[in-house]
Amino acid sequence: MTRAFVALLLDDAVRASVDAEIARLRPWSRAVAWVPPANLHVTLKFLGEQPDARLADATAALAEAASDASSFDLAFHGLGAFPGLERPRILWIGMAEGAAAARAVQARLDAALERRGFPRDDRPWHPHLTIGRVFDERRWRREAEPGLYPAIAEASRRSFGAVTVSHVSLMRSDLSPRGARYRELERAALGGS
Repeated sequence: MTRAFVALLLDDAVRASVDAEIARLRPWSRAVAWVPPANLHVTLKFLGEQPDARLADATAALAEAASDASSFDLAFHGLGAFPGLERPRILWIGMAEGAAAARAVQARLDAALERRGFPRDDRPWHPHLTIGRVFDERRWRREAEPGLYPAIAEASRRSFGAVTVSHVSLMRSDLSPRGARYRELERAALGGS
């Protein structure tokens, strides 16, 4: 069994820019599990634990979804939280450009996976880059340093660079006590190139 997901990967410049923002925010709250720089990515679809035979189906869906898409630029800007900053579960960086193209690729991927027996997500997909998770919202409110909200407000106006998305990746996630490690298993070029 392989724990898998489909993602858009970042280049080193965007990864470094986002990591610098995480380093700036980290002292303001100990209630956040920050994403390590090597793990930063845009998740298109979480597949969960899959037998190896099903990964071939996922790879075929990846190729199908990518073949009808063209490469696009994805610009990262701003910071927010799901469901909101008062009771956050996920801290994220948004997309200022390319969000519609990313949404179209994700919709094609979801449909191609559904045709191969993978369940469709119940909730709509919102393009974002997860940078941290809050597992205890009471701790978030109780332990937040006074500068947390101003730091987040400042980050909400900041840009973090852009990447040219030319492929989608099937990723493996290995969990350990030291955290998750991700490895690219397959990639499908947008437009079949």
